[in-house]
Amino acid sequence: MASEILIEHGETRLARRLRSNRYKVALAIAVIEGILVLAGAIPWWVVVALAVVSLAGYVAWGREHESADVRVVTWTAAVSQLVVVLVPVVAGLVVVLAAVVVVLLAAVALAALLLDRR
Repeated sequence: MASEILIEHGETRLARRLRSNRYKVALAIAVIEGILVLAGAIPWWVVVALAVVSLAGYVAWGREHESADVRVVTWTAAVSQLVVVLVPVVAGLVVVLAAVVVVLLAAVALAALLLDRR
Protein backbone atom coordinates (compact mmCIF):
# COMPACT_ATOMS: atom_id res chain seq x y z
CA MET A 1 0.00 0.00 0.00
CA ALA A 2 1.47 3.32 -1.04
CA SER A 3 1.83 6.08 1.50
CA GLU A 4 -1.04 8.46 1.05
CA ILE A 5 -0.81 12.11 1.95
CA LEU A 6 -3.86 13.69 3.48
CA ILE A 7 -4.41 17.12 1.99
CA GLU A 8 -6.46 19.43 4.14
CA HIS A 9 -8.68 22.06 2.61
CA GLY A 10 -6.80 25.29 2.03
CA GLU A 11 -3.42 23.81 2.94
CA THR A 12 -0.42 25.22 1.12
CA ARG A 13 2.52 23.22 -0.16
CA LEU A 14 4.71 24.65 2.62
CA ALA A 15 2.18 23.64 5.29
CA ARG A 16 2.00 20.11 3.82
CA ARG A 17 5.77 19.80 3.86
CA LEU A 18 6.00 21.18 7.40
CA ARG A 19 3.20 18.91 8.61
CA SER A 20 4.86 15.83 7.15
CA ASN A 21 8.17 16.76 8.82
CA ARG A 22 6.87 18.46 11.96
CA TYR A 23 8.45 15.97 14.36
CA LYS A 24 11.86 16.41 12.74
CA VAL A 25 11.53 20.21 12.70
CA ALA A 26 10.37 20.34 16.33
CA LEU A 27 13.22 18.05 17.40
CA ALA A 28 15.81 20.10 15.46
CA ILE A 29 14.60 23.31 17.10
CA ALA A 30 14.63 21.63 20.50
CA VAL A 31 18.18 20.32 20.03
CA ILE A 32 19.52 23.74 19.03
CA GLU A 33 17.74 25.51 21.89
CA GLY A 34 18.68 22.74 24.32
CA ILE A 35 22.35 23.19 23.52
CA LEU A 36 21.99 26.92 24.06
CA VAL A 37 20.26 26.32 27.40
CA LEU A 38 22.93 23.88 28.57
CA ALA A 39 25.67 26.28 27.45
CA GLY A 40 24.06 29.05 29.48
CA ALA A 41 23.25 31.28 26.52
CA ILE A 42 19.52 31.12 27.25
CA PRO A 43 18.24 31.11 30.85
CA TRP A 44 15.96 28.21 31.71
CA TRP A 45 13.17 30.50 32.94
CA VAL A 46 13.04 32.09 29.47
CA VAL A 47 12.55 28.63 27.96
CA VAL A 48 9.76 27.89 30.43
CA ALA A 49 8.07 31.22 29.60
CA LEU A 50 8.34 30.52 25.86
CA ALA A 51 6.87 27.06 26.39
CA VAL A 52 3.91 28.47 28.30
CA VAL A 53 3.30 31.16 25.68
CA SER A 54 3.61 28.79 22.72
CA LEU A 55 1.37 26.15 24.32
CA ALA A 56 -1.23 28.78 25.22
CA GLY A 57 -1.03 30.18 21.68
CA TYR A 58 -1.61 26.75 20.19
CA VAL A 59 -4.48 25.86 22.51
CA ALA A 60 -6.23 29.24 22.40
CA TRP A 61 -5.58 30.28 18.83
CA GLY A 62 -3.79 27.82 16.56
CA ARG A 63 -5.62 24.60 17.33
CA GLU A 64 -8.94 25.62 15.79
CA HIS A 65 -7.63 28.21 13.31
CA GLU A 66 -9.05 27.97 9.80
CA SER A 67 -5.58 28.20 8.25
CA ALA A 68 -3.68 24.92 8.15
CA ASP A 69 -0.44 26.91 8.08
CA VAL A 70 -1.20 28.47 11.46
CA ARG A 71 -2.22 25.13 12.96
CA VAL A 72 0.99 23.41 11.86
CA VAL A 73 3.31 26.26 12.87
CA THR A 74 1.76 26.72 16.31
CA TRP A 75 1.79 22.96 16.97
CA THR A 76 5.44 22.70 15.96
CA ALA A 77 6.39 25.68 18.11
CA ALA A 78 4.54 24.32 21.14
CA VAL A 79 6.07 20.83 20.86
CA SER A 80 9.61 22.14 20.34
CA GLN A 81 9.38 24.46 23.35
CA LEU A 82 7.96 21.74 25.60
CA VAL A 83 10.81 19.41 24.62
CA VAL A 84 13.36 22.14 25.42
CA VAL A 85 11.88 22.46 28.91
CA LEU A 86 12.76 18.80 29.47
CA VAL A 87 16.42 19.18 28.39
CA PRO A 88 17.79 20.47 31.73
CA VAL A 89 15.77 17.85 33.61
CA VAL A 90 17.17 15.05 31.46
CA ALA A 91 20.69 16.49 31.77
CA GLY A 92 20.30 16.52 35.56
CA LEU A 93 19.15 12.90 35.54
CA VAL A 94 22.18 11.93 33.45
CA VAL A 95 24.50 13.66 35.92
CA VAL A 96 22.88 11.89 38.87
CA LEU A 97 23.05 8.54 37.06
CA ALA A 98 26.73 9.10 36.27
CA ALA A 99 27.44 9.93 39.93
CA VAL A 100 25.67 6.75 41.06
CA VAL A 101 27.71 4.66 38.61
CA VAL A 102 30.97 6.25 39.84
CA VAL A 103 30.03 5.59 43.47
CA LEU A 104 29.14 1.96 42.70
CA LEU A 105 32.42 1.45 40.84
CA ALA A 106 34.33 2.98 43.74
CA ALA A 107 32.53 0.68 46.19
CA VAL A 108 33.36 -2.38 44.06
CA ALA A 109 37.01 -1.29 43.79
CA LEU A 110 37.20 -0.70 47.54
CA ALA A 111 35.67 -4.09 48.25
CA ALA A 112 38.17 -5.73 45.89
CA LEU A 113 41.07 -3.99 47.65
CA LEU A 114 39.84 -4.87 51.12
CA LEU A 115 39.28 -8.52 50.20
CA ASP A 116 42.73 -8.85 48.66
CA ARG A 117 44.74 -11.02 51.07
CA ARG A 118 48.23 -10.27 49.87
